[in-house]
Amino acid sequence: MTEQIGKPIEILLIEDNPGDVRLTQEALKEGKVRNVLSVVQDGVEAIAFLKRQGSYARARRPDLIVLDLNLPRKDGREVLAEIKEDQDLRRIPVVILTTSSAEQDIVRTYNLHANCYIIKPLDMDQFINVVKSIEDFWLTVVKLPRDGNA
Repeated sequence: MTEQIGKPIEILLIEDNPGDVRLTQEALKEGKVRNVLSVVQDGVEAIAFLKRQGSYARARRPDLIVLDLNLPRKDGREVLAEIKEDQDLRRIPVVILTTSSAEQDIVRTYNLHANCYIIKPLDMDQFINVVKSIEDFWLTVVKLPRDGNA
């Protein structure tokens, strides 16, 4: 199991849709693994959070990033490219969770080294099941790096 005793898994959700944020929060609250969910609503905020800039100077480094592609100010593709180009951030797994089923988005994000690509279901129950599946796989099956060293 990925979780270390007493230390919850840090998740950064980069999502501008308040409904999807709420559903993700609900699904993770019901989950098996203790986690701390931080939420930012656009790409500029996401980069500031990850680089601990401005009001995010004390932000915790996420163990997992869940990223929407269609974001204001800086889209998810640009955010993904910046994360994967940054020596200190590139090992953080990035799960794309988006409404886009466009083949060019799927190919482009994998070319930018996304760790997986999931299309958001429109049904609320299915959406919650998808988030629980992300938790089951990424937080219980996969061994995540817990810091930026190595």
